[in-house]
Order: sequence, then structure tokens, then C-alpha cells
Amino acid sequence: MDSRDKRISNLPQNIWSLINQIDYLKGQWIGGARLNPQVLGRLKRSVLVTSTGASTRIEGSKLSDEDVEKFMRGLSLQKFTDRDKQEVQGYFELLENVFTSRKHIPFTEGVIKQLHGELLKYTEKDERHRGEYKKMENSVEMFDDSGKSVGVIFETTPAYLTPKRMEELVEWTADALKRCESHSLVVISNFLVEFLAMHPFQDGNGRLSRILTNLLLLKTGYEYVPYISHEKLVEDNKADYYVALRKSQSSFGTDHENIVPWLEFFLSVSLEQARQAIELLSHENIEKILSPKQLIVWRYLETVDEVTAGDIAKTTGVARPTVSQAIDVLLRLKKIERIGQGRTTRYRKV
Repeated sequence: MDSRDKRISNLPQNIWSLINQIDYLKGQWIGGARLNPQVLGRLKRSVLVTSTGASTRIEGSKLSDEDVEKFMRGLSLQKFTDRDKQEVQGYFELLENVFTSRKHIPFTEGVIKQLHGELLKYTEKDERHRGEYKKMENSVEMFDDSGKSVGVIFETTPAYLTPKRMEELVEWTADALKRCESHSLVVISNFLVEFLAMHPFQDGNGRLSRILTNLLLLKTGYEYVPYISHEKLVEDNKADYYVALRKSQSSFGTDHENIVPWLEFFLSVSLEQARQAIELLSHENIEKILSPKQLIVWRYLETVDEVTAGDIAKTTGVARPTVSQAIDVLLRLKKIERIGQGRTTRYRKV
């Protein structure tokens, strides 16, 4: 048995419980995610900002989500370093491309190198090693909330061994996902913990790992990923993130390799991401998923007993097609009910 196959075999029951919960919610999303494309577009834009801010702050950036939003709208941020702004732009654009084109992005070594080059294409200091494996040794540092390094966590794979080990890791991961003998979430988790232990590039490994997390989850059917930020959940649990990584990575190369600490962290974050995605479909979050004009329709419906779609359009000034779209969403969310049929159909709040 391959050492990686052995590492992910005989997992404890709590790991399978987490996976089953995630996949149950995944099924709910597939069955219920028929939101207006404009709504999904707004959610995706918000996640791009949140994920970019979180992922770069994990690595020491000081830009808030508000700063990221302003910067990506072309507003000047004089008080921040060029490096912070360059890293933000690279991450934002690459994540947007992953969200848009994931079906056309294969999982290969060449693509991983290309993604690294895209991630760092604006950072002047990284010009020499964009898209290339490290030529010098590097180490993993941990940063506090102010962005200051608090020390080296562990040493990584030697530079001369990195190309061969990356080749083996990517080939195994792609094959394992294709074989479907192990659950995709376990395979993805193993790839990430091993990738981060190896730290194959001179810089940008942490950010690239989170780009690859989004890509691999999307390619294996977790379609809600663009609408809830994985990166933000990691940032909110940064200390646990480092501890889980280190616990599993420190066992690599021994007779008792143990990926469970990392699996527990990664799957717990993934479960929370899935839960928050399903929350978007719930009526409690109605204001988050309706467009501004659809929200006018909903607020009007809250004030009346029964009303026709035509009367809603006349009273609110909202175009009839938009009223119909809002009614469809509200019906799916069981926020309103239909009374009668045909032209006299009326609607009322449940």
C-alpha cells in the first residue's frame, strides 16, 4: 500500500461523521440553490473581497476587507505598502478566475506552477521565482494579529527534493480523486497538509494552498464554495490552523503518520462553510439573497394580507418581471404562499 493510501486509511468515526454532515449539506445546496444569478453574483463578489483580505492577512498583510474593497474599485490606499496591495490584487484576480473557470482548469503540476505565477504576478520581489519551485531552503513562520512574525514553526522539504516530491504528490492526488476509493475530502486534505509541509515555492505557499483548496473543492462538486469564504473561517481559527498542521506534519516520515489532527480542523471548517451556505437559502437570511428591488417587494408583502402580482408592481413601482422573480424566490423559500390560480392569483406572507 502506498504510504499516502495508508495514511488516510482506518480513519476514526468522528472523521466520517464530519464528512457525512458536509455531504448532506452539499446535497441540500444542490437541491435548493436556485437563487437569482444577480444575487449569486453579489455574494461571489463579497466573498472575493473577504477571502482575499483573510488569506493575505494570514500571511501578514494589514489590509482590512474594507481596504481590499476600495483598492479593487481603483481607489488609492496610500497608507499601505506596495507589497500588500500587490499581493491583494494577485489573490483577488486569481480566485475570481478559479470561481469562473474551474471546469477548464486541470489539476496538474504545470497548472499549479501557472497559478503560482498568476498569484505573484504583481509582486515585484517575487519576479525571479514566479511559477518555479524553490531553489533555496525556506521555513514556515507564524504571524500574530499585527502581522509580525512570532517565529519559525518547522523546516520544510529541501529544495533539491522538492520537484520529485511534488510530482509524486500531484500524481497521487489526481489518481486518488479519479479512482474514488477514498473520499475526495480526505484526498484533498492530504494534498493540502503535504503541500504545506513541503512548501514547494519560495514564497506564496500559504496563499496558493487556499487557492487550490477552492479549486479542488469546486472540481469535486462543492458548488457553494464561491458564496461562503473558506479563507475567512481559517483566519478566524488561525491558531488552531497552525496547531493542526504541525501536529500532523510532525508525524510525517515516522512509523506512525497521523493526519487526523489536520482532518479534524479542515473538515470542521468545511462543515461550517457548508452550514453557512445552507443558511443563505433559509428565510431568516432573506435580505442577504434578494436584490434591492426584490427586497422592496418582500417588505411590501409583509405589510398586506393578500395581494396580486399586478398590484405589487403598481404600488411599489417595481417592474412586473422583477416582481415575478421575487415571488419565485419567496415561494421557494416558503416565505409566502400562493392563493388561487390564473390572473386572480394572490400572494400572502406565511
